[in-house]
Amino acid sequence: MVSILDSIKTMCGISSDDDGFDSEMIMYINSVLGILTQLGIGPSAGFSISDSVDVWADFLEPTHPDFELIKTYTYSKVRLMFDPPQNSFLVDALKQQISELEWRIELNASMLVTEEQTEVID
Repeated sequence: MVSILDSIKTMCGISSDDDGFDSEMIMYINSVLGILTQLGIGPSAGFSISDSVDVWADFLEPTHPDFELIKTYTYSKVRLMFDPPQNSFLVDALKQQISELEWRIELNASMLVTEEQTEVID
């Protein structure tokens, strides 16, 4: 099982053994998980992490069609908050990537809800 905190730290270039930034990373990750809940992803009651024990499968089933998009989105949002690129072109590119991921996640979430409603009717 892959820890949410450790995977995001690793993608941000921080060793999973380095806990110097954990409180800041946890705050940013929880903010992103809140946004994802508002987009219709994850447990409807919300989800937050408190340490490296929480894993991606606790938030979202690994079989979910957007599982990898969710991890990329979470990393991108956290990176922009935690360690934004110094180059404005890179910041703009990261923001554009985040916008596209949000659009795709929201689109897929609405399609899944429609499919679930259709299954209930049948």
